[in-house]
Amino acid sequence: MRDSYSLSEIAAFLGAELRGDGEVRVTGISTLHDAGPDQLAFLANEKYASQLASCQAAAVIIAGKYITGSMAFAGAALILDNPYLGYARISQWFDRAPMPASGIHPAAIIADSAKIGKDVAIAANVVVEANAVIGAGSSLGAGVFVGARSQLGERCKVAANVSIYHDVIIGAKVIIHSGSVIGADGFGFAPVGTGEWQKIYQIGGVEIGDNVEIGACTTIDRGALGDTRIGRGVIIDNHVQIAHNCVVGDNSALAAYSALAGSSSLGKNCILAGDACLVGHIQVCDNVQVTARTLVTKSITEPGSYSSGSPLMTTREWRKNAVRMSQLDSMARRLKALEK
Repeated sequence: MRDSYSLSEIAAFLGAELRGDGEVRVTGISTLHDAGPDQLAFLANEKYASQLASCQAAAVIIAGKYITGSMAFAGAALILDNPYLGYARISQWFDRAPMPASGIHPAAIIADSAKIGKDVAIAANVVVEANAVIGAGSSLGAGVFVGARSQLGERCKVAANVSIYHDVIIGAKVIIHSGSVIGADGFGFAPVGTGEWQKIYQIGGVEIGDNVEIGACTTIDRGALGDTRIGRGVIIDNHVQIAHNCVVGDNSALAAYSALAGSSSLGKNCILAGDACLVGHIQVCDNVQVTARTLVTKSITEPGSYSSGSPLMTTREWRKNAVRMSQLDSMARRLKALEK
């Protein structure tokens, strides 16, 4: 990573209209409130617009409506229709995470039958078991375990202390953060009838598509028979549970503490907000948003936003009913008065 970049370089990369001196150099990115004269800032939420007047940033990534009129910003600007996306794209230029050097640490244990691609970085105390495959340009942090016959595609980044069990297939450019467990046994047990349980051995695997990011301490269980499947471009937060034989469609997003119970299916381009959960053996269609702490108890067949309710209902219906709940006492008093 370079120490600084000119505004003209940044504008060209973002495809932004530049207002100001393109030779000015920036060394980092920060908030409107905290950015210094050598940093970039951005405005993506209108409630922070009042901070523009006092912002000390070298330039602000901003929408065109803040360039003219009563809310006009006088400083240097990178003008985009979607400032938040611009911030997201340029953030990679200022990422200070250390890049691991390629090579295998002498304290790593690599099975003779494992296949290690070109320019792979393997840190201390990594274990790669028999017939596993690590794709070119990938990195495994300290203490990572990769089980027998598992495969990682090219340019994957696996942080320290991740456990990847046997027969897990992971695509290219996948990021897995520390403490996550991929391919542990699903919660499968049959009642014996005497108060005891018979374990059902989980003989399926896990398949994860390209360009997936998995947060810290998330667990994705292996399938009981077939595979648990995570589509391309899925983003998964910290502390998410995906049970055996679940399917998550391409480009869906799962926030912290959300969960899918066994054999449930989430479609493409869906969003599970924090602590939203699906019960087992249901299907959610594409383009569904589930609000925070909602329990999805039945299949959803129409795109839209859904919220907690009994029964489950659209978010619009839930909000209307929530208002009516607050009116119940006054309604009851009026009804009692009418009865008299």
